[in-house]
Amino acid sequence: MSLLEVRNLRIEYPSRRGVMAAVKDLSFTIEKGEILGVVGESGAGKSTIGNAIIDLLSPPGRIARGDVFLNGEKISGLTREQMRAVRGSRIGFIFQDPMTSLNPLFTVEQQLVETILANTDATAEQAFEKALSLMAAVGIPQPELRIKQYPHQFSGGMRQRVVIAIALSGDPDLIIADEPTTALDVSIQDQILELIRGLCKDRQVGCMLVTHDMGVVSNVTDRVAVMYRGDLVEIGSTEQVLGKPNHPYTQSLIAAVPRSDVKLVRFPLVSYIEEAGESHGLDLKNHWLGQAMSERQYEGALLRVEDVSLRFTTKDSLFAARRKYVQANNHVSFEIHEGETFGLVGESGSGKSTIARVIAGLYPPNEGRVVFEGIDMTALKSEKERRPLRRQMQMVFQNPYSSMNPRMKVADIIAEPIRFHQLADSEQQIRQIVGDLLEHVGLGSQAGFKYPHEFSGGQRQRISIARALATRPRFLICDEPTSALDVSVQAQILNLLKDLQDELKLTMLFISHDLPVIRQMCDRIGVMQHGTLLEVAPTEQLFTDPQHEYSRKLISLMPEFKGMSREGLQIAG
Repeated sequence: MSLLEVRNLRIEYPSRRGVMAAVKDLSFTIEKGEILGVVGESGAGKSTIGNAIIDLLSPPGRIARGDVFLNGEKISGLTREQMRAVRGSRIGFIFQDPMTSLNPLFTVEQQLVETILANTDATAEQAFEKALSLMAAVGIPQPELRIKQYPHQFSGGMRQRVVIAIALSGDPDLIIADEPTTALDVSIQDQILELIRGLCKDRQVGCMLVTHDMGVVSNVTDRVAVMYRGDLVEIGSTEQVLGKPNHPYTQSLIAAVPRSDVKLVRFPLVSYIEEAGESHGLDLKNHWLGQAMSERQYEGALLRVEDVSLRFTTKDSLFAARRKYVQANNHVSFEIHEGETFGLVGESGSGKSTIARVIAGLYPPNEGRVVFEGIDMTALKSEKERRPLRRQMQMVFQNPYSSMNPRMKVADIIAEPIRFHQLADSEQQIRQIVGDLLEHVGLGSQAGFKYPHEFSGGQRQRISIARALATRPRFLICDEPTSALDVSVQAQILNLLKDLQDELKLTMLFISHDLPVIRQMCDRIGVMQHGTLLEVAPTEQLFTDPQHEYSRKLISLMPEFKGMSREGLQIAG
């Protein structure tokens, strides 16, 4: 008897435009102690499967037919009360978006302890001790201090660790992990995956691991299931599926995995496409996007970060001696030249996203200054002075779920910065620009008539990138821009960014925990730890001869993809 058995599952979403089948006649099993990896492009139905198993489909989603069994007991069709007894205690769920799965009004302690008390027989004191041990187990430093804080006081990666701790708190038999390492750097990713591996081996816990990270799949899973537009196209042992894939889509997907051993000129694209939906090329130099090229004539470093320090207050007091702080950035200095892509890597909580927000003007630094095109941005006092520079500098945020207004249609979301900065002559031109941008990021112009909730996480990130490009920026801050994207869409988006950089002289600050992506995208890389910039070096030099011990550790922990041969690719340099 299998731990989990899914039989002929079909999941539908009715709408005024008809019924959309998100998952079609799906069948698979998970054994005790087994890790099944589920891969595929965004919108393939991966997350929908997990939500259906624990009866958390978003309305009007429904299971049209099929059954789900846990330890031989049918759990599909249970009442709400009966299902509540299954969630947490028997099935733990790690959600894709840590910010929306945590309550912003409660401390981490309240949320962890409440979950432990609800799913176990522990006393309040035992629940608190277990909460502390779980926070330490998932790699959160100073758990006694951090457990008293609220979710907004944690970085994206730190919030993901809290969500993982909550999922493990009920000692479940099955863990459904929906992109559990999306926001995590390689060191914490290795720690979390080792924790999941240990649970599966020692306690015979089963795991359904939904991920787009093929390196993780290669190193962690026992079997792999490949989804494509609601269909299960291939399933088998990890060695067989990744080493000798049978389906053309699987072969194409593996070919698109970023190389960690060598830098390529371009990312290979997924060639298995059944219908339209891929990116359509634009003549960028003659397009609206290219009309700002004449402005780009500044000589020298386009951006200089000079001795920037920033701290956040964790405990306020009338008396200065009693105040407590977290030092997010500590005397950080670097410069980025026009047309260059500068990468920042480091563990979650190291200050990467914080320095990006300082550059964008979202956080004022306690010390130091940010100089853009010779202008000290930190010295500007009025919004009128800042606005022209802000148009030149746009940001793609890490979280595509919370960075868009859910009440606005996608076309209006992308058009908003064009209207605000008065960059188009008419509404007709705005509509044309928005349609072109949506086509170029692979969504199609018809996506403009939908709302953000109608898209998967990866599709929402494409919308965020289209919006960032709408002001024709000179400088693009990319904070984990591909963290929510599968490898097929990631290759498309990163090639798009490369094209924009080549043809429009776009300058980028690229923040990522994905070292293979960093190697492919960046000219120079800075390594951060605990708010301090430890090392800056050209990309190939950093990967082949890192100078700092922490840099060597990060590179050594990079997951190695063990898949089919990918010969015939054009090497950079």
